[in-house]
Amino acid sequence: MKIILASQSGVRKKILDKYKIKNEVIISNVDEDEVKKSLIEEGANPKIISKNLAEIKSIKVSSKNPDRLVLGADSVVSLNSELINKPKTRDEAFLILKKLNNSVHYLISSVCISKNGSMIWNYTDESELKMKNLSDQLISEYLKKIKTETLLAYGVYQIEAEGLQLFEYIKGDKDSIMGLPVKEIINYINKYKE
Repeated sequence: MKIILASQSGVRKKILDKYKIKNEVIISNVDEDEVKKSLIEEGANPKIISKNLAEIKSIKVSSKNPDRLVLGADSVVSLNSELINKPKTRDEAFLILKKLNNSVHYLISSVCISKNGSMIWNYTDESELKMKNLSDQLISEYLKKIKTETLLAYGVYQIEAEGLQLFEYIKGDKDSIMGLPVKEIINYINKYKE
């Protein structure tokens, strides 16, 4: 069985490949900023925003690919229940890291599987991360090591690479923090096949 991944995230594709889940990528082209903006205006919390984005991506691709399982995913960072968006510039990345500095925040990863344009399963995972107390100089040095396109595509830290050094502790599943709670996906797919 081959699933469709409705995401342009190279990291999510790598996770599926690592666990030998056959997949093909069809990008949803959902305007995430627009969706986030309207959900925030409605008073949605970061968990609901993450879940809704995963669902919208999944359903959009699913409605054009009948009888296929489509996996949508989204991850957001929540600090004191405030949504922290991906940076649009290097200066913004610096300010985000300063905001997260020496504090506990949560990384919320949501996944949704749809078939024939309807959601048939979803799951949301939350990981707790505590960033070290970093000087402005250390933050700047860290940011210099990351390519701009990586920073803008994946957010301010990549725990699979240089970002691990920023943290005092990480409580949660590494795959989920990287964007895909894959163990739950595997459990669902195995039940689905039965």
